[in-house]
Amino acid sequence: MESGLTLTLDMTLVLTVLVITIALFVFEVLRVDIVAVTVMVILGLLGLVPAAELFDGFASNAVISIIAVMILGAGLDRTGVMTVVAAWILKVGGNTARRIIPLTSGIVGGISGIMQNVGATALFLPVVSKISTRTEIPLSKLLMPMGFCAIMGGTLTMVGSSPLILLNDLIQTSNESLPPGAAAMGSFELFDVTPIGLALLASGILYFLLLGRWLLPTRRLKRHGAPARTKTYFADEYGIEGDVYELVVTVDSPMVGMTVGEAEQLPGAPRLLGIRNTEEPRMAPPSDEMIWVGTILGVMGRRAQVGQFALDNQCRVNPSLRTFGGLFNPSRAGISEVVIPPGSRLIGQSIGEARLRKRYGISVLAINRRGEIIAEEVREQIMEVGDCLVSHSTWRDLSAVQREKDFIVATDIPKEEQRPQKVGLALAFFALSMGMIVFSDFRLAICLLAGALGMILTGVISMDEAYGAVSWKTVFLVASLIPLGHAMERTGTAAWIAQEALALLGNMPDLAIQIMLALLATVFSLVMSNVGATTILVPIAISIALATGANPMMYALIIALSTSNAFILPTHQVNALIMGPGGYKVSDFVRAGTGMSVIFLVVMLTVVNLLF
Repeated sequence: MESGLTLTLDMTLVLTVLVITIALFVFEVLRVDIVAVTVMVILGLLGLVPAAELFDGFASNAVISIIAVMILGAGLDRTGVMTVVAAWILKVGGNTARRIIPLTSGIVGGISGIMQNVGATALFLPVVSKISTRTEIPLSKLLMPMGFCAIMGGTLTMVGSSPLILLNDLIQTSNESLPPGAAAMGSFELFDVTPIGLALLASGILYFLLLGRWLLPTRRLKRHGAPARTKTYFADEYGIEGDVYELVVTVDSPMVGMTVGEAEQLPGAPRLLGIRNTEEPRMAPPSDEMIWVGTILGVMGRRAQVGQFALDNQCRVNPSLRTFGGLFNPSRAGISEVVIPPGSRLIGQSIGEARLRKRYGISVLAINRRGEIIAEEVREQIMEVGDCLVSHSTWRDLSAVQREKDFIVATDIPKEEQRPQKVGLALAFFALSMGMIVFSDFRLAICLLAGALGMILTGVISMDEAYGAVSWKTVFLVASLIPLGHAMERTGTAAWIAQEALALLGNMPDLAIQIMLALLATVFSLVMSNVGATTILVPIAISIALATGANPMMYALIIALSTSNAFILPTHQVNALIMGPGGYKVSDFVRAGTGMSVIFLVVMLTVVNLLF
């Protein structure tokens, strides 16, 4: 740089906040959204960002765009478009992995270009589960290609991932602090990155087609062609076997006066799934419900186990399901798989503390945690990201659970709330948004909100469902980190870091600097949120480009794209989401993700240099 920058007090304060932020992200001392809000407040208290501008992030183009994209995606889901897509995949793809993988991965990747990749993955989990069941292709062969392509699909358009949505706002902020005489940077249009995204998506599909048989684990599920919720599948996979029986509590039973939770701790107790006291029979009784004389319990277990338990505890076994016959009918209830996604409020709570039976009507029978089956002392288990809960519930309750942001239901169930009659309206308003982005001069947020509002006004999705579709954790994360980028620009911290980096590296060629930035963004994205990595690194990349005479927009784009290079560890939200249902281990991601990361960097840098 022409004139050396000296470290000022404000720069030192920003650097301190930056280091603390990265440390909190890496070590997960607090949730990432709490860290982001804390950083925003500290910047305001230190006066590093003017108070009048501190909360501008919540009204920023990037944040409003992210909200609108989530609502648009939920609207498409409500109309059952995904069910139609699943049927088409099965019709076209047949039952071979070599045809199914390109179809599912390509479609999910394409959808990720127009909505958040976590949302696209969540939408397709039950779809791929259905495909796996009908084709007998192990889920472990399908989910990782789908997940990786969902991440790469986020690079297809400027609305496909949070870093790309945020990029134009970061460039605009950098324009405000350019040195005298420097030309202002422009902004990226919707499809400017599409050639890059297509090349990445094609390379990902080709990678798994050529090397998938060696890279992907084969953990074949003994489904015997039955639906994923059948007794055979769950007996083979989780050791959950037996039939449903009714136990009548007699006057001599020691269970009289016990709670349901206490009864479940008795030696040899079968799984307790339903109860009837004086009211109508109910599924998933809460642990604090009392058991009295005459209480009828619906239990699941092997015949010998249930008979011995009844004998030991003075209960009578009904010869048939007189009370629970309707509720336990397979058309009304059964066993399902429910995944805990990133951002779920249940993370860190035990099964018992979360009161899943009382709040949601689901009884957890076992947990699949990174391939380990936990079937003992389930109530004491602390829930983690990616846990697959094997649960019993009515399909009606499971449909309600499916609408909760704290769960992803991996079992294919009838969706009571789908509105197939609205599919035309949903597609029309989605097309309206895309058309406005391409052919009008309106800001991205206005274009996307126009389509989202149209879906709400025409009943494609209700306002409450729209609120529920928004990941407010992501909103607060993005909005609260924007002031950190402002502080780095305004105080000259980004320019100072660039100056020191260049002094350390010496006269490196442009390609070497690009590789360094791409690797730095990749490492950051593996240990912290991609939004945080983008916010921190884009100002630095722009400053380095200005100092070396390179194209600053190109360097900024390299950062925003490289933060999607998150395949080696299951730390990305998409990877965490597929880990449980796919039965993957960390070593599976390291084995398949290392090669994918190298290919991502090579393809991305090659196409970026060809275009820019």
